[in-house]
Amino acid sequence: MKIKLKDLDINYVQYGEGKDIVLLHGWGQNIEMMKFLGDRFCEDYRITILDFPGYGESPEPSSAWFISDYCELVHDLIVKLKIDNPILIGHSFGGRVAIKYASLYDVSKLVLFGAPCIRKNKELDAKTKFLKWAKTLPGMNGIGEYMKKYIGSRDYKAASPIMRQVLVNTVNEDLSEDAKKIKCPTLLIWGTNDTEAPIEDARELEKLLSDGALIELSGTHYAYIENLDQVTNILYNFF
Repeated sequence: MKIKLKDLDINYVQYGEGKDIVLLHGWGQNIEMMKFLGDRFCEDYRITILDFPGYGESPEPSSAWFISDYCELVHDLIVKLKIDNPILIGHSFGGRVAIKYASLYDVSKLVLFGAPCIRKNKELDAKTKFLKWAKTLPGMNGIGEYMKKYIGSRDYKAASPIMRQVLVNTVNEDLSEDAKKIKCPTLLIWGTNDTEAPIEDARELEKLLSDGALIELSGTHYAYIENLDQVTNILYNFF
């Protein structure tokens, strides 16, 4: 289904009956990556999942959005669909949006999978340092495009120019203060072998929450899928 939000035709699905669960997918993903989980709860809950702008069947925004823009889009969706006080679940990038959302609006329960929110300055490797230095030399302006192809994360290299800047905006924002404002019960479910969002990040995030708990599972950044049966049981008890 499509719904007009912020002048964009946003793709979403809604199915099931009962209290509302809203699922937010990770960077570079789409509805299908959260439907695994939604399908487990649709007999007892109403499930809503959207394709974020720039992914799935939703078009890119016309400018480089910030997390707050995605948060407001989710709020517009929730208001238009007459969803009240939902359970909000987010993975990775979707978890960042969920943190921002839960710090501003009513959420009955919050669940985060591999959702880093504390900005950390990383030491640049030698190649990146050299290329950044070379860019400052006379006549080397063109090296910028080379840099975009050969340095940066896999997600950055695969993204369009607008979505690259969205990614930069996202990773440069520290959500620590937002996390402190969350009042609803919050469950963190994290893979102990997550290299995208290390388990240490989850432990730090747990300390920021007023009513939070961390469950560590064996697995990667996609531990919620790798341990789907266990996660389903955990969430039924949490809800």
